[in-house]
Amino acid sequence: MGVGPLRVEFSDPVSLDLVRQQNPRLGAGGRYRPDNCVALQKVALIIPFRHREDHLKFWLYYLHPILQRQQLDYGVYVINQSGEDTFNRAKLLNVGYAEALKEYDYDCFVFSDVDLIPMDDRNTYRCYGQPRHLSVSMDKFDFRLPYWQYFGGVSSLSKEQFLKINGFPNNYWGWGGEDDDIYNRLSYKGMSISRPSSDIGRCRMIRHNRDAKNEENPQRFNRIAHTRDTMSRDGISSLKYMVVKVEKAPFYTMITVDVGKPGS
Repeated sequence: MGVGPLRVEFSDPVSLDLVRQQNPRLGAGGRYRPDNCVALQKVALIIPFRHREDHLKFWLYYLHPILQRQQLDYGVYVINQSGEDTFNRAKLLNVGYAEALKEYDYDCFVFSDVDLIPMDDRNTYRCYGQPRHLSVSMDKFDFRLPYWQYFGGVSSLSKEQFLKINGFPNNYWGWGGEDDDIYNRLSYKGMSISRPSSDIGRCRMIRHNRDAKNEENPQRFNRIAHTRDTMSRDGISSLKYMVVKVEKAPFYTMITVDVGKPGS
């Protein structure tokens, strides 16, 4: 199974040929299931995405071998926001949940930013009895949790947990706030966050500049303050989007979607 702490480096670029050599048993669209056992969970990995091809190569290079060692029945879904309007991470995560379920009866959803790589393969990318925060200690924060309610980066929710909170909010455009809204949703529904130890939950972030059209969201504090009022009507139940293209690449399924723009 796992080998424990891993060496994670971003100094040299990764080629997709290298990913191909490493993962001979990977199915089209980034699907894998173990040969010698029936996995306990069916896991969809959902990555919100736009213009991060180099980061995605690192993610595929490091994560596929880890997920296979963890003996998961899994699929990787890259949810690519079309156009150049303001980025909406949480809405893309909702889209990933909805689209993955059209393909397979997944019962667990791991939501991962494309620039975060686990440094220990004992940090199992699966679901638990409570919502799980997997990226507990990131190098960006000196391997400490920035604040106790922090639920950003990489997290997992079972289908049941996700539906209990009506999924994620759709109205956080730009950077920031949606993680705190999601934390509020969990807490209002009586759930608590489960975490691995800070040693096992270590992650490295690929350094980068903030993307254009992902500026800080000035409305985020006001929205977070009203989660209790908005969560029943804003979420997976009210999700609207349009699929532009579905591409079954060798290591992932890329779903390009039009999620609209602020005020639409």
